[in-house]
Amino acid sequence: MTRNVHRGGKIWVRIFPDKSVTVKPTETRMDSGKEYPEYWVTVIKPSIILYELSEVTENIARKAISIAV
Repeated sequence: MTRNVHRGGKIWVRIFPDKSVTVKPTETRMDSGKEYPEYWVTVIKPSIILYELSEVTENIARKAISIAV
């Protein structure tokens, strides 16, 4: 996406992984507390804006988004 925009535009990523997922090892006893975060995720609902592009023409923005998806 940045290759299509070049130096002329700015790109903002509007999503951020802010929800942690913890996983206990297999065959461990209960009541030992929560484990450390295994990985981070984000919830993406319909109509959420993922990327923002500015200072580029509409044709370049459409081309960059179609390549990114």
